[in-house]
Amino acid sequence: MFLLSSYLSELLLISFLILLSHSPCSCQPGERRIYPAPRSPSVKGRTLILLDVNTKTPVRTVSENFLSVQLDPSIIHDGWLDFLSSKRLVTLARGLAPAFLRFGGRKTDFLQFQNLKNPAKSRGGPGPDYYLKNYEDDIVRSDISLDKQKGCNIAQHPDTMLELQREKAAQMHLVLMKEQLSNTYSNLTLTARSLDKLYNFVDCSGLHLIFGLNALRRNSDNSWNSSSVLSLLKYSASKKYNISWELGNEPNNYRSLNSRGVNGSQLGKDYVHLKTLLQSIRTYSRSHLYGPNIGRPKKNVIALLDGFMKMAGNIVDAVTWQHYYIDGRVNKVMDFMKTRLLDTLSDQIRKIQKVVNLYSPGKKVWLGGVGLPWTRGTNNFSDTYAAGFLWLNTLGMSANQGIDVVIRHSFFDHGYSHLVDQNFNPLPDYWMSLLFKKLVGPKVLAVHVAGIQRKRRPGKVIRDKLRIYAHCTSYQNHNYVRGSITLYIINLHRSRKKIKLAGTLRDRIVHQYLLQPIGAEGIQSKLVQLNGQPLALVDDGTLPELKPRPLRPGRTLVIPPLNIGFYVVKNVNAVACRYR
Repeated sequence: MFLLSSYLSELLLISFLILLSHSPCSCQPGERRIYPAPRSPSVKGRTLILLDVNTKTPVRTVSENFLSVQLDPSIIHDGWLDFLSSKRLVTLARGLAPAFLRFGGRKTDFLQFQNLKNPAKSRGGPGPDYYLKNYEDDIVRSDISLDKQKGCNIAQHPDTMLELQREKAAQMHLVLMKEQLSNTYSNLTLTARSLDKLYNFVDCSGLHLIFGLNALRRNSDNSWNSSSVLSLLKYSASKKYNISWELGNEPNNYRSLNSRGVNGSQLGKDYVHLKTLLQSIRTYSRSHLYGPNIGRPKKNVIALLDGFMKMAGNIVDAVTWQHYYIDGRVNKVMDFMKTRLLDTLSDQIRKIQKVVNLYSPGKKVWLGGVGLPWTRGTNNFSDTYAAGFLWLNTLGMSANQGIDVVIRHSFFDHGYSHLVDQNFNPLPDYWMSLLFKKLVGPKVLAVHVAGIQRKRRPGKVIRDKLRIYAHCTSYQNHNYVRGSITLYIINLHRSRKKIKLAGTLRDRIVHQYLLQPIGAEGIQSKLVQLNGQPLALVDDGTLPELKPRPLRPGRTLVIPPLNIGFYVVKNVNAVACRYR
């Protein structure tokens, strides 16, 4: 009798929660609302979450290339550009396709193109950037021995050459850091051969190149000087390179770079000039143009964007801006779990969209560069599992608020927030990005949550530490039929959370992809496992199989503390997900 009474009590509770989850919701599309519910002795001391998803219509549809990556032009300076033909790097980049690769960053506006095959030899010998006498000649010889694979040049560089390159890159990193701290940058020369290597990398990887042009070169009237750009465009056209374009990087900072600065109206005129230039070259007459690549939307940045949209809002294919989380507040690993830090992006998105929609309603908005916090010295956490909370939340929040593309700074080499390290080993955020690419489709779905929340403490604000996002499962993943749904969940609590699927998701088979750190370092680990199996490349040309753990129909999802999980709910037959 006692067991029957307990069973009926719990059944009544679940029924009550289901009714709440389907009650009218005044929240905006894509937002979650937490409904309070009475406690029951059977659930005392734990949190029960009831989760349903609106499967009828998507609230947003983002680009197929939603998760994209960036390479900073500084890789020309430190020599890594010459190693982009590495079979291992190409394999890792292919895993993230389809995607854009933005070639841009701080050094964009110091980049100059020269149609020379080997500038070091034209100067009569190795220049100051080469600490090894025959360094560039060695790379040229390795190019000659490249293997042809699917029309791509794939290289096998000797270990000794890679070790020398790491030493050189470490020395150049100190130079780049000094430039960044002093805000004084030296010019970079991009040769024809270097551009060939860059394009070979994106072409082999299945990525689409977006090339950032130097906007800092100015005429006496402060208009853009396009003389060096024309040579680059003509060379690229002669090679029939399929490239999209942008002009400048964070133009709101030009005044601090010993320049006169540029206002939004002038920047808009510069983009009109570039558009005219592109239209004069047959290969690029219909190429895409993105911009203005402004920084965080402070007052002066909003004014610049306003002037730009008046002048050139109708000629760019997407409005781009950049968001970098503040590094000064991140001095210990737990700072990555601060909900205030995670939520800073939301307000920034709204500010940008407000200006864009004023002048060009419906214009696509891109987060054209996003970087995670980093700290100087040895206390670096941006390449550990902990940084994934911020990265995955950025993707989920951006998709829900209508950002069409998010470009991660950086795929390789530059700074502390890259996806692949200098040993060509994928870091935790790479594996997270790979799972996202394989499981998450472009259609965003609204999530409805009901649950029992902890009692609020007087005077203390309890922010949302359980973040749940839902999309249609990627059509590219042939393991799942159309109509399936992918959930990705971030648990920032120090306790596990239990989620019961309700409504259209009830009693469906679920495939779990639980991504967890490996080792005693915990969330500070640089190694991860998927459902208990360590993730690593099989060999230089093969990514591991991402094997799910099937959960029986109706089983409660258990999210461990401080963890991230992807869950594919199979065969939901969601109307929103049946068709492209």
